[in-house]
Amino acid sequence: MRSERSSWGLRVAAYLGVAFLHIPLLLIILYAFTSEDRTYTFPPPGLTLKWFGVAFARQDMWAALWLSVRVATVATLIALALGAMVAAAMARARFRGKDSISLLITLPIALPGIVTGIALLSSIKRAGLEPGLATIVIGHATFCIVTVYNNVVARLRRLSPSQLEASQDLGARPFQTFRYVLLPHLATALLAGGLLAFALSFDEVIVTTFTAGAEQTLPIWLFGELFKPRQRPVTNVVAILVMLVTLLPILLSQRLTQGHEEMDGAGKST
Repeated sequence: MRSERSSWGLRVAAYLGVAFLHIPLLLIILYAFTSEDRTYTFPPPGLTLKWFGVAFARQDMWAALWLSVRVATVATLIALALGAMVAAAMARARFRGKDSISLLITLPIALPGIVTGIALLSSIKRAGLEPGLATIVIGHATFCIVTVYNNVVARLRRLSPSQLEASQDLGARPFQTFRYVLLPHLATALLAGGLLAFALSFDEVIVTTFTAGAEQTLPIWLFGELFKPRQRPVTNVVAILVMLVTLLPILLSQRLTQGHEEMDGAGKST
């Protein structure tokens, strides 16, 4: 009886937690269709699709959107290259100070965004650079590398070394071993890490605030529009767009990592 009560208590707590997280998102979606531009009365006085047309007609919104896409794409490519190389170096090697280096690699995503932003801005100024597109990409790559690194290093640790050794014993060159043995195992981890990195970069606002200068990514554009009462439905429409752009890569990343776990475990046990 006591265990059943505990189970029900945990379920209720889980449902309350999910409601607390997702009801605000549902309200954003609802008020993107409101017929009034200033009121947030519930229920909305009327529903309309006109704000979607208003939002999609905003050239400044499209400029900010494409800037966010470019930044996220470049930052993800940098993260894939550097994150994969660091993961390959850290997965199997044993050396003094390895734990400290692992901590330093994951630190940018563990620290509060404002701390990372201030540190990046200080470094940018000391280097004599002007905040702009390049500095935004550098700032985003610092935490995107972590997502790729975590996915790839976890996959490498589940990969049996005997598979690589068997390839070498059969006369395969290093590149052939990488292409035909290692890369198939890492492909979904790289793709999942890249998708997650893209999603994180696309909606990043705190670090971007310190590194953007005069540039305006979509999250910065949204933040500025929040202080214009007549633009609230427009910001809700754009917020829906941001949610879709970030949610789809995250869901796909989750599916990719879950779908490969059984295969890795089976390969390691043989």
